[in-house]
Amino acid sequence: MINLYQLQSFVTVISEGSMTAAADKLYLTQPAVSQQIRSLEESLGVELLMRGVRHIKVTSHGELLFEQAKKILLMIQQMETSVSMMNVKLTGHLRVGCLNSIGLHLMTGVLGRFLKNNPEVEMKLEYGKIDELMKLFRKNLLDVLIVPNLEKEFSIDVPGIEGRFIQKEDFWLVASGREQDVPKEVAIQELSRHPHILFQGEYSNFHQYLSDKLNQNKIKLKVVFESSNVGTLKRVVETGLGWGFLPSHSIRKQVKLGRLQRIHVEDFTYQSDLFFYSHMNENNKELLEYFYNILLVQDRSY
Repeated sequence: MINLYQLQSFVTVISEGSMTAAADKLYLTQPAVSQQIRSLEESLGVELLMRGVRHIKVTSHGELLFEQAKKILLMIQQMETSVSMMNVKLTGHLRVGCLNSIGLHLMTGVLGRFLKNNPEVEMKLEYGKIDELMKLFRKNLLDVLIVPNLEKEFSIDVPGIEGRFIQKEDFWLVASGREQDVPKEVAIQELSRHPHILFQGEYSNFHQYLSDKLNQNKIKLKVVFESSNVGTLKRVVETGLGWGFLPSHSIRKQVKLGRLQRIHVEDFTYQSDLFFYSHMNENNKELLEYFYNILLVQDRSY
């Protein structure tokens, strides 16, 4: 009999990329996570993961289960949030700031659900670069920041604020879906052979990480286009002008539809933690708590 703990372990292993990383996130031991996966396979009578490979490889059965399990777990989270908040009548003002790439691809659906269920709430959404957002936040002109981890990504330490984790986001290397013979995996040295589309201006630590990796391997990218607008970059990559690293939340839909192709890079992974920051002395705690829970159960299968 399948249980939710097995599904949660399986989804986390795929999302995190390894048994060890999944164990850390679930606060379990690696053998415990491995046993959950084996029990799930025995219950279903199929193999879900390929053993003995360098990276986590999912079988066709595993891919199907992964998509369905994500939907099941999300529905349960949404149900719990909806029921717990059913009798809450929220009012007030909520001023939210986020990066352009996050706002365009994570916030639209969230805001629709939030405002539909809370017609008495007045809301303002501010897009901007991190320096601009921090100025507004420090002046108490924003109640909430939804941005990558301030300390890790931007070396910013702001006392007197509360930061809560929302989700992890990977950076994916992608090429146009129209290109023929795009490899599923490449060595980092092969990046110099292809024109490159560069995403600049929003993830400082990622750019430093990429630069260090390139320097270690004595690689120089041939950059043919760069921009801080992730929407523009997606369209440029889709035309076949070059390959580019982009935050996964902004391109999942295009990869799923085949408009972009994901390319794994050997010995190169980068994850950014998305956080919900608010002032610790904020009066509208109930409103903030509700909004945070809505963010946690958003549909990330786009």
